[in-house]
Amino acid sequence: MTVREILKMGDPRLLRQAEPVTAFGTPELESLIADMFETMHAVNGAGLAAPQIGVNLQLVIFGFKNNVRYPDAPAVPETVLINPLLRPLSEELEDGWEGCLSVPGMRGVVPRWTQLHYEGVDQTGARISRDVDGFHARVVQHECDHLNGILYPMRIKDFTQFGFTEVLFPELDPNHDD
Repeated sequence: MTVREILKMGDPRLLRQAEPVTAFGTPELESLIADMFETMHAVNGAGLAAPQIGVNLQLVIFGFKNNVRYPDAPAVPETVLINPLLRPLSEELEDGWEGCLSVPGMRGVVPRWTQLHYEGVDQTGARISRDVDGFHARVVQHECDHLNGILYPMRIKDFTQFGFTEVLFPELDPNHDD
């Protein structure tokens, strides 16, 4: 397993439309997923999309028991989600603070659907289908945005609620937000 370099906002590779994964259960896919989890854990991430490490595939991982970057967030099961489809379960949106490993040291308020159905497959091609809400729904939407070349600052409606984590949340260790 290898900790991969995470691309930062401004890198044009983060703005691409990701390609579907077509081969499942391969050693290459297993290695990529292992590297993604190693990378996500190394930087205290809640999730990571393949495009964030320069791999233009429709693959996201997410999940944690507890996370120092989001200390009040409930646990989210560790998940590998490939070729995802998202569908809101209601039209209700909720504003919430988000950060991103590709936008280190910053946070902003982003509206997201409060309830979500997502489906796709895992690394073996087995079907995944879940209805989720709250922070779990937020994380999935955030990560899947990366597959469409969208970074969370593109979704911010009020830029008075966007800034450096160390200023907005002085109680958080700024070294955990890189």
